[in-house]
Order: sequence, then C-alpha cells, then structure tokens
Amino acid sequence: MELTTVWFLLVAVLFTGYFILEGFDFGVGMLLPVLGRDDRERRVLINTIGPVWDGNEVWLITAGGAMFAAFPEWYATLFSGFYLPLLLILLALIARGVAFEYRHKRPEAAWKRRWDRAIFWGSLLPAVLWGVAFANILRGVPLTADHEYAGGLLDLLHPYALLGGATTLALFLTHGAVFVALKTVGDIRERAGALAVRLGVATAVLAVAFLTWTLTIRSSAAAVVLAVGAALALVGGLAAARVRREGWAFTGTAVAIGLAVATLFAALFPNVLPSTLDAAGTLTAANAASTPYTLKIMTWVAVVFTPVVLAYQGWTYWVFRKRIGVAHIPQH
Repeated sequence: MELTTVWFLLVAVLFTGYFILEGFDFGVGMLLPVLGRDDRERRVLINTIGPVWDGNEVWLITAGGAMFAAFPEWYATLFSGFYLPLLLILLALIARGVAFEYRHKRPEAAWKRRWDRAIFWGSLLPAVLWGVAFANILRGVPLTADHEYAGGLLDLLHPYALLGGATTLALFLTHGAVFVALKTVGDIRERAGALAVRLGVATAVLAVAFLTWTLTIRSSAAAVVLAVGAALALVGGLAAARVRREGWAFTGTAVAIGLAVATLFAALFPNVLPSTLDAAGTLTAANAASTPYTLKIMTWVAVVFTPVVLAYQGWTYWVFRKRIGVAHIPQH
C-alpha cells in the first residue's frame, strides 16, 4: 500500500475518532438546557464530560496536523476556501472551553447562565458546521486548475450541505443523550434515555436520507457496505436504548457515527477535494501529498506515538467510568 493511501486512511481514522468522541460531548453541551432542570443537574451533565472533553478535542488537532503535514495542498485549499465556517468552529470551541473553566468561578445564577449559553452555542455551531463542511468536501467545491477556491460562502450552503449539517446535529444530540443515560443515575438517566429514543427516530430518517444522497453523488462498493453498516448500527443502538441497555446503545451510536464518517471517506477516495469547476483542479491523495520522504518519517513517528496516546486516553475513560448523579454534587 502506498504511503499516500496510508495517510489518507490515517486522516480518516483521526476524523472518525474525533466525531465519535467529540460528538457525545457536543451532544451533552446542547442538551444542557434540556436535561438540566436546575444548577445541580446542569453540573451533573457537565461533570459527565468534564474529565474528557479537552482530550477529545486533541483528535481534531492531530487530524489537522496530519492533514497539514501529509497533504499540504489539501490543507491549504480547504482552510482558505472554508475559512469562515472553520473560523466559526474555532471561535465556538474557544468559547465552549472557556465556559467549562469559568462557569464555577462565581456563585451568581446570572454568571452561570451566561456560561451555560456559551456551552450550548459552542456545542451547537460545530455540530452543524462540521456536517456542512464534510458534505462540501465530498460533493466538491469550485476549484480552478491551480487548486484555488473560486466560490463564496453561499456556494457552501446548498441543500445537500444543509442536510449534512442537520444530520450531524441530530447524530450528536442522540449520541449525547445516550452518553448521559450511560453516565448518570436517577431521574436524569431516565429522562436522557427517553429523549435518546425520541431523538433517534428523526436521526435515523436524516442519516438514511443523507447517506443515500451521498451515494448518488459519489460511491464505491466499500462506501455502500459502510453506509448499510452505519444504518444497522444506529437501529441497534436505538433498540438497546429503548430497553435501557445504555452500554450497548452507546456502542451502537458510536459505531453508527464511525461508519458514517468512514462512508464519506470511502466514497471520496482517491480524491481529497473534488472540483465542480474544472476537473484539472480536483485534488487527489496523490497530487496533494507531501514528498515520499516526509510521509516515511511521519509514518515512523505515528507508529511509535499513536499507541501511547490511545493507551493514555483509554486509561482516562477507565478511571472516570462510574456513573454520577445529583447526590454527588454538593449544594451551594
């Protein structure tokens, strides 16, 4: 297997991991005003993701770094053409991270409400915009023969992209509700489990519609198999949520998101950013890649350090695996 293909797969794996892990904490953030009826319940929700949310974002940093080093042409064109959406995602993530750190600094209810709104919007905007961005990556954007983006913001907001944004929003909400049911006890757990089932119906409809539309734009045998697997995993996860098997439900939604992202990358390959303007402007894994020597050095670095990072993050989840509830939150 060529190193360009290896690194395309590694970038796909990194974004898949990011969407699975950051997906549930985006969902928890968006559900903060829905499931958190008072300050103690909202603190329970925040505490479910408190030990892991920043570690989940490392997957995005690593994916962006891998793209920059392995496929500099892809990185440059993508980040210039998608400048405004990616800037909004960055600002939302900054506001969200600051909110997690500053919410508890003062006891006033108004202070906490402001930071709760920052957590909500800082979770909702990326949840939508990532779907819009990846839908455009797969469908293609107007690129010149010199790989320069020749469109504007409105070129990114077509019906397929908006459906992609709605799909990731619904998937993350369902994934987050299942995670809350898995990590909590008492009334919050009951409400989160019931909400996950209700959300799941709309999510399944959106996901099937988006993946079907995706396969009419670009497809491969692997993409079809992965799309079917994603649909089955989502149905299985929702069935498990209905009978309150939260561990299996979370596995199902996680696998569904992972296979859905894998479907997009499988349908995209060997392209990395198709051009709708000029076929000569299409970026592929071959013409967007770094030199073979660079890819070789990066591969050795990845072989050494990736297992260490995975082991550390797995250990973090194991340490903070127990359920929590309002009984664990002191009254102020």
